[in-house]
Amino acid sequence: MIQVKSTTVLAMMHNGAVVIGADGQATFGHTVAKSNVKKVRKLFEGKVLAGFAGSTADAFTLLERFEEKLQSYHGNMKRSAIELAKHWRTDRMLKRLEAMLVVANREGLLMVTGTGDVLEPDYPLAAIGSGSMYAQSAAMALMKHAPHLTAMEMVRESLTITADICIYTNHNFVFESIQDERLTV
Repeated sequence: MIQVKSTTVLAMMHNGAVVIGADGQATFGHTVAKSNVKKVRKLFEGKVLAGFAGSTADAFTLLERFEEKLQSYHGNMKRSAIELAKHWRTDRMLKRLEAMLVVANREGLLMVTGTGDVLEPDYPLAAIGSGSMYAQSAAMALMKHAPHLTAMEMVRESLTITADICIYTNHNFVFESIQDERLTV
């Protein structure tokens, strides 16, 4: 069975800002099915960001379930992700989903994997999808060698580099961010 999938999603925390960016490409087998899919969302009154990768219908299902958990746990992102992962591992329908989420708020970043694991990355960035290792590598280099850039600039440049070399990533980017109000005054 051919599935619609493939993407790059990158989340980063830097200098008081949290940014998630993603390309817009969805593939169907070895062809581009759609070039402008919005794979990032603001959730829970704009306090939590989420990006998804994998089979499109599965990713939307996970995103909806995560949003339900956020409501149940009053916006506690970590608890919501853990409860989603528990549910993912025990629910027969969810076990078959082929998708991943990266979620972020002011306190941190988490990856919810296709096996129902919740991972907190070692660095203040997380990447998922086909081009994730390209995006993560570019972002790590920018954080190390160009710390004067904003989080948005780093995410945009990392995705641009990824789209230049990954056939499953295009240049139609969508971004969502949370800014630290203390830094924007």
